[in-house]
Amino acid sequence: MPRGDRGGLTRWLAAAPPWVLVMFAIGTSFSTYFCMYAFRKPFSAAQYEGLALLGTQIELKTAFVISQVIGYALSKYLGIKFCSEMTRGKRLGMLIGLVIVAEIALLLFAVLPPQLKILALFANGLPLGMIWGLVVWYLEGRRTSELLLAGLSCSFILASGVVKDVGRWLIEQQGVSEFWMPFTTGLIFLLPFVISTFLLDQLPDPDADDEEERTPREPMDGAHRISFLRRFLLPLTMLFFAYIFLTAFRDFRDNYGVEIFSELGYGEKPGIFSKSETWVALGVLVPLALLFCIRDNFFGLLAAFSLMIFGALSLGISTLLLDRGVIDGLTWMILIGIGSYLAYVPYGSILFDRMIAKTHVVGTAVFAIYVADALGYTSSVAILLFKDLVAGETTRLEFFRSFTYILSIGSAGLILASAALILKGGRTRIRPT
Repeated sequence: MPRGDRGGLTRWLAAAPPWVLVMFAIGTSFSTYFCMYAFRKPFSAAQYEGLALLGTQIELKTAFVISQVIGYALSKYLGIKFCSEMTRGKRLGMLIGLVIVAEIALLLFAVLPPQLKILALFANGLPLGMIWGLVVWYLEGRRTSELLLAGLSCSFILASGVVKDVGRWLIEQQGVSEFWMPFTTGLIFLLPFVISTFLLDQLPDPDADDEEERTPREPMDGAHRISFLRRFLLPLTMLFFAYIFLTAFRDFRDNYGVEIFSELGYGEKPGIFSKSETWVALGVLVPLALLFCIRDNFFGLLAAFSLMIFGALSLGISTLLLDRGVIDGLTWMILIGIGSYLAYVPYGSILFDRMIAKTHVVGTAVFAIYVADALGYTSSVAILLFKDLVAGETTRLEFFRSFTYILSIGSAGLILASAALILKGGRTRIRPT
């Protein structure tokens, strides 16, 4: 009987050809996290124009974004402990329960007075931050993890655009109000989420060959977490610092995509988010999935760092091309989307999985992912407040373009320095199977 056996489907998957398991894992993890975004991001499809927080300079939409991000960031801090310690048998119930709580919070967002709606979005973000780690638990530590995690990562790239377009469709074509739209969007995706999560839970655990090549993954107690941080303190500090600004950048582009596209002249184009993010997803999926072809963990980690540095540098290059009139606004949004996600996505998937495989430390990539996420989403709040309180006269597009240049140079340098420290130990050979 395979480990992690959940029934007949699990046994069938364990005995099936490897490509069947890969396609099933990608499909179920992709759809699970794709549906989760219907509970997190649709509110940002509305602009809530003319509304401010309690008479301050802070726009009500900014207050909504910050409130949800604070809840989401707190969830990441909680996830450092709970997700890294989570056992297999509890994951399914936890996933479904967290999303139901998030949907109830969206109902409160619809019915509470405007100034209290920020509390509802805080409650909405609080459970959702742990979903990613619970899904990654199913995929890490396998010989095919690059393929699986690349597929999973494309889910939030595509979902972010699709759920915004669904939200705009509900408002513009179905007459749903801006405040009821997020709850309605979540309701549409609730049953698909439950079905996807149930199927994902049928995956068998990594087998002996996976563990030989990628190191066994085990829940981490407090002593293991402290030991991991001490071992990689300096390179992780640099990686986390770069991630802080990458998260803030990615979150700003995501939350204010409606405003940025409007300033670029695409405000009335239907489906603009789905169109741009489809190209972004393809541009990220292909190079990340190709890392699967690199069996040696040293060269796999080297390739991951190289993609991240390339992505960071391409942000500045793309913005320079826009400023000189070489490319149009849509092409720029696609290119900086690809560049930012190439630098950002490996943190939540491939990077730490390969680090553990190369160094053979006992633990799970979920722990390192959640430390990075907790710090990253905390910084996102600071950037949002800085924009409204310090750079209030600057348009969102102008602020975003300036941010792009700073991020490009700074994050590329930090990732390069961290890579040099982590890779200095040389190659880790794997035994042939």
